[in-house]
Amino acid sequence: MNIDEVKALGQAIRAEVAKGVVGQQDAVDLMLVALFASGHILLEGPPGTAKTFLAQCFARAAGLDYGRIQFTPDLLPGDILGSNLFNFQTSQFTLTRGPIFTELLLADEINRTPPKTQAALLEAMQERTVTIDGVDHKLSDRFMVVATQNPIENQGVYPLPEAQLDRFLFKYEFAYPSLDQEKQIVSGHGNRFGMPTPEQWGVARVADAAQIRAAADAVAQNRLAEEVIDYVVRLVRATRSTGDLQTGASPRAGATLAAAARARAALDGRDFVLPDDVKALAPAALRHRVVLSPAAEIDGKPVDSIIAALIEQTEAPR
Repeated sequence: MNIDEVKALGQAIRAEVAKGVVGQQDAVDLMLVALFASGHILLEGPPGTAKTFLAQCFARAAGLDYGRIQFTPDLLPGDILGSNLFNFQTSQFTLTRGPIFTELLLADEINRTPPKTQAALLEAMQERTVTIDGVDHKLSDRFMVVATQNPIENQGVYPLPEAQLDRFLFKYEFAYPSLDQEKQIVSGHGNRFGMPTPEQWGVARVADAAQIRAAADAVAQNRLAEEVIDYVVRLVRATRSTGDLQTGASPRAGATLAAAARARAALDGRDFVLPDDVKALAPAALRHRVVLSPAAEIDGKPVDSIIAALIEQTEAPR
């Protein structure tokens, strides 16, 4: 698959998702980048902003098998991964696979379960492998986690561990729709209670496994100039030297940001990465990987404003 075909595939997926989801183009773009860069995405937003429906429509359009886990305080790691159960008929243990064995996994309200259970995703997100009773089980090479969380409530929730956050390529923060978009939502969805399926909105599959793999291979071959690599590293290292941040971004942040920039360039029809690709993706790629310093918290400085200042201060190659 060439770069033009990658761009066309991205446009086709966007068009199908738009049949069911009003607005949220930025979220769809980041999900496409994550898909082609083999990454995961955390969606944060208030209830009723179509986070779950967006994941369903995206999985449908991209031809991905869809699975969902509703995270609750009593959820156990085995409920996610599965377990070996003894079969009395065969006198052998057989693997009962958990819902993680899918291609697009919606981890709904991921921060409602304790860190012990959240940690069950770490190996799967990093290595696309699940280990059960000492045996490794491979997941699909298209395995992608789309996690959601609600920023409003602070009771009955557990903050995601830094190790887990670092495995998400992006964190996207949902905003309420514009006036016209909200009118369109009420007009289209206001005839019934509950969420319709993507199929009911005419969302069709426009990609298959072979196309997604070919697109990912084409993205990986995109050119990343030495100057752009240097820019990515300097930007990531800048998060570790500012007094506003107690903890900066990890080296993995730089590697995944470079992969994401390659995917964004391909979706724009280019076989080379521009510094603007890095600038556009940096906020979503870094905001969840840094920790505010106590002084910045007292001053009420938003993480995004600090990252924006770092992008402004870090000289980009011409």
